[in-house]
Amino acid sequence: MKSHSDPMPNTPALPPSTRRGLLGMASAGVSLVFWPNAPLAGVFIGKGQVNSVANFDETSWAKLVKSGPRPAAYVFTTTYCSTCPDAFEKLQAFITASRQKVELAAVVMDEQGARALKHAHHYAGATRIYAFDGFEPAIRQSVDPNWPNVTPFVVLIGRSGVVQRSIGPPDAAALKKWLG
Repeated sequence: MKSHSDPMPNTPALPPSTRRGLLGMASAGVSLVFWPNAPLAGVFIGKGQVNSVANFDETSWAKLVKSGPRPAAYVFTTTYCSTCPDAFEKLQAFITASRQKVELAAVVMDEQGARALKHAHHYAGATRIYAFDGFEPAIRQSVDPNWPNVTPFVVLIGRSGVVQRSIGPPDAAALKKWLG
């Protein structure tokens, strides 16, 4: 006989980091809706939905730095990066706790167009997903000539346009400076 506290049958267990992120979002009043077994169903965040991918080419970064949303966080990732989703979750949790409206974008470097949406579930909470469109080394160079091609590469742009970069999740001091 099953008790009422038994998990639902056929419900896959989520890794602890994903459960923490979802619980944190739920406690902050963010409603999430997922459709199981639908690879490109999309991720709903509150009233918005990330169901498309914007192209990110050699000219995109200059435009975002000059006139993009503020404050903003961009997590540059690859589909094979095992630490990228965790770095994204940590950043997303900080943003949620701050209760500020922030652009939080994932930039997928190794998939183009709609194929990048297959990885959107790793970035629940993203306000936008970009995918590299063009010659990857040139695009990376346009973002930061000193970027050693390591992911996750995180770029924070403050309200005043100050840019901070880190490999991996930014430390507490950088986050405080960014949204403080």
